[in-house]
Amino acid sequence: MGQSAKLDSMMPYRSWVEVSRAQIGANFEAIRQLVGADVEVMPVVKADAYRHGAVEVSRVLEERGARWLAVSNTEEGVALRDAGTRTRILVMADFLPFTREALLAYNLTPVIHSLADLAELDRLAAQRNQRALCHLKIDTGMGRLGVRADTAAIAEAILAAKNVEVEALMTHFASAANYQTSQTDDQIALFEKTVAGLAAAGVEPNLLHLSSTIPVAYRRKRSWRGMVRPGHAIYGYVSPARGHAPARALAVKPALTWRASVLSVKDLPAGSLIGYGGMFRAPQPIRLAILAAGYADGIPHRLSNRGSVIVNGKLAPIVGAVSMDLTSIDVTGSPETKVGDAVTLLGTEGDVSIDAQEIAKLAGTISYSVLCGIHARVKRIYV
Repeated sequence: MGQSAKLDSMMPYRSWVEVSRAQIGANFEAIRQLVGADVEVMPVVKADAYRHGAVEVSRVLEERGARWLAVSNTEEGVALRDAGTRTRILVMADFLPFTREALLAYNLTPVIHSLADLAELDRLAAQRNQRALCHLKIDTGMGRLGVRADTAAIAEAILAAKNVEVEALMTHFASAANYQTSQTDDQIALFEKTVAGLAAAGVEPNLLHLSSTIPVAYRRKRSWRGMVRPGHAIYGYVSPARGHAPARALAVKPALTWRASVLSVKDLPAGSLIGYGGMFRAPQPIRLAILAAGYADGIPHRLSNRGSVIVNGKLAPIVGAVSMDLTSIDVTGSPETKVGDAVTLLGTEGDVSIDAQEIAKLAGTISYSVLCGIHARVKRIYV
């Protein structure tokens, strides 16, 4: 996706991302088509929709028919409500004492992670003379949030919460992409055992959900149940699986292109040192372009002397240290580069592409971190 370099060069921004509404919608539709009409798709729009912009992304998804959205905390949910989002919103990691009133007031659905919190939600709902809805998370082996009590205790707590409807049970996989371990199958088995035990005690929530992007993309259908929670795939990414995994069944494309403006162009002689610490010494005469973006904008510092960007359809190496606000690139191979030109940090120009997974590999991190690391000061443009 993305506009022409000529048009981009007229953008009045130091650094910006272009987010394709159509591609967000197409990725959502691809997931929905794969899982089928009987499985609800709840896109995850936490962390400002992985820095794609939660308000605009949520609008697109709501227009495409999404009936649920998932966020991390109450503040994120409140922001969506204030922006006019009408879908159900699941708050997955927040039931702090100072957020509970807002959860209820803004009609947000909390994920409850302990039986004590379930009792507290029941008390708050009784105070408000209402019946509160929630999803109860079972810790099946991730070891983070979630209930680890025995089934009898869980059933007793749910039945005692007269002002609460536990409309869903959920869990979260720790190693979904790793087919070299049985951990995911073990987690599914424990979840199914818990569900069966609760059913025997008279507790049968309407919804069960276990899967984020990976179990959807690799068709681990046993874990789909009535709802799936794709995040990464909504934005066009599926992490590679390890071990003897089935073929990937989901085709999505990145929705975000990240660009920066050329701030300066100069010619330096052979032997010149470039950037902090003289990390790079030019082995021959070099034409250098300075980009108006650095690690404060989200370019990983570890791309110093090892990453690349795209200039006029060609890869150009990053030379020297990535600075807070500036990055130096070698444009000797693109001598026509001038001040104000747009350079692609993440995206596609012609046949040349750089995606978040490639950047992550070079930077020794994960693609989620690359996307979420794009700073809020980088302008968002929706195309």
